[in-house]
Amino acid sequence: MGESVAQTIRARLAPLEPTLVDLHDDSAEHAGHAGAAAGGGHFSLVIVSKAFHHRNRLARHRAVLERVADLIPHPLHALAIQAYTPEEFPSNPEGT
Repeated sequence: MGESVAQTIRARLAPLEPTLVDLHDDSAEHAGHAGAAAGGGHFSLVIVSKAFHHRNRLARHRAVLERVADLIPHPLHALAIQAYTPEEFPSNPEGT
């Protein structure tokens, strides 16, 4: 299940023209969690995109969530988001 959901999420995020999408299926860590008894649908995301310039954290999260909202609560139960511009991304040697 995790891989097809991950592929769908990646495809949905493509319009943001990300330079990085680091998506992890964390479902195994949440087995038995209320609302996701089998543990499915828990993901963490790091996304880097120029589309986030001049957007605050909330606006960046909304930009991501509006592309996957119809997947919540099933098959996507939880999505932890870290959204950066290329200049902000921690591993970017040119970033501040």
